Amino acid sequence: MTASLEPAGVNTRPASRVTIVSGSWKTPSKTRALAEALVSELALRRPISVSRVDLAEVGGQVAGLTSREGLPAETAALFGAVESAELLVVGSPIFKASYTGLFKHFFDLLDPAALAGKPVVLTATGGSDRHALALEHQFRPLFGFFNAPTLPTTLYAVDADFRLGALVNDAVKDRIGRAVAEAVRELDRIAAEVSAPVGGRTGAAPSARDIGPWSTATPTAHLALGTYAREQSSS
Repeated sequence: MTASLEPAGVNTRPASRVTIVSGSWKTPSKTRALAEALVSELALRRPISVSRVDLAEVGGQVAGLTSREGLPAETAALFGAVESAELLVVGSPIFKASYTGLFKHFFDLLDPAALAGKPVVLTATGGSDRHALALEHQFRPLFGFFNAPTLPTTLYAVDADFRLGALVNDAVKDRIGRAVAEAVRELDRIAAEVSAPVGGRTGAAPSARDIGPWSTATPTAHLALGTYAREQSSS
């Protein structure tokens, strides 16, 4: 499902493509609610078009796959929404110190170059604060493999941070504001690259081959290396 969201007032900028991937297997889901809270805040800052891959709803289409050959159009569209996004917002509940197996399996089915240079916001939920470091130890290395720059600010919430399915913790909301500011900077950078001549083609969207995931033109891509000290200095 894709929906367009725009901030109040006149805005002539084209909508940025944002895709949520929620790795929970339950619905309603606090993991999905956390990601939606961030996207709602982002929509107040710039026009966005939001696609959602909620594995609680579509996991049955993905769980038994061993390849993407011959996929039905509906299932292929799930992967297309991730590969065509300009920003990913990914999240999973934490079980046994890691993301869910279904979340990992979904990304296992992507080509290793599919996410190169694509900024990612990392989110997770868990039963207690002791699981929060999974974002650093599990999520960042996964997207580092894809050469996808993970934004410095991560979001983690526990059960007590929600009331009737809605996020109520002010500290987590403050981190959402920080993550949104980082995401806006990345989307502004992408928009500038699209409008500038790249590889001799004016107005063409830059590809990973054009700019390279480790290019100096994309300094935040270096976050994919897991530069923990840089992340901490901005916390």
